[in-house]
Amino acid sequence: MSRTLLVTGGAGFVGSALIKSLLNDFPDTAIISLDNYFTGTPENHVHDPRVTYVDGATADIAKIWAGRGLPVPEMVFHLGEYSRIPQSFDEPDLTWDFNLLGTKEVVKFTAGHGAKLIYAGSSSKFGNDGDDENLNPYAWTKAKNIEFIRNYSNWFGLDYAITYFYNVYGPGQITDGKYATVIGIFERQYLAGEPLTVVAPGTQTRDFTHIDDIVRGLVLVARSGTGDGYLLGTGCEWPLAKVAEMFGTEHTLIPARRGERVRGQADTTKANGLGWHPEHRLDDYIARFLAANPR
Repeated sequence: MSRTLLVTGGAGFVGSALIKSLLNDFPDTAIISLDNYFTGTPENHVHDPRVTYVDGATADIAKIWAGRGLPVPEMVFHLGEYSRIPQSFDEPDLTWDFNLLGTKEVVKFTAGHGAKLIYAGSSSKFGNDGDDENLNPYAWTKAKNIEFIRNYSNWFGLDYAITYFYNVYGPGQITDGKYATVIGIFERQYLAGEPLTVVAPGTQTRDFTHIDDIVRGLVLVARSGTGDGYLLGTGCEWPLAKVAEMFGTEHTLIPARRGERVRGQADTTKANGLGWHPEHRLDDYIARFLAANPR
């Protein structure tokens, strides 16, 4: 593993968990986090002298590195993008800037320094025989980034591996506000004694993947992966209404949201080839949450 690693979005949910894992697994590794704190927070910082936190936009990465004299990373985990589907209709300019402009500069920076890029693609591109990548601005920009990375590698040379996350949940997830995760929202509503709100029709499915499994997958792909196609999910589809029922409390349907896909299920074949297998189940996680928070 590299001696200097860069994690974009390192103050976010997945990024902060990844940094903790890297510090534990590779004690002589220095890590730099680049985050614009759009959804990341200083509360997610890992207080360790081996980690340097830089507040800045990925679109300015080359300028930031030149201005601060930071060490050149040998590996870049690029997690710092806009990552919500319904909200991307309301914030298309942010989605474009964070995902297309920012990633373009990260790819150029990574290739220019001969580093390896580990990119977090979006599982939204796989639904409906690939047509779901056009459902919303978020999915479309993420799909275009995959094409760009592949082409850039062919045109100019780039060592890369692309992972895809499936509905990440677990400690550190966002529980409030418009960028909250599904499980985070359910947990907050349960603790507040409120009915759980399920987006209609409730039969749509998602493949929920624990943060620890995601992080293990990222590290394995960084070590041994190359190219595209590392889907990190459990392969299990959970209808959203069924997930709400697991909390053993009342739930109510809210209006369907524009741009949402009908199904989500990972084909983990390529990730399994690296020795990755999910170790956590959503139903077990919810059972432990309820046991720790009895009513």
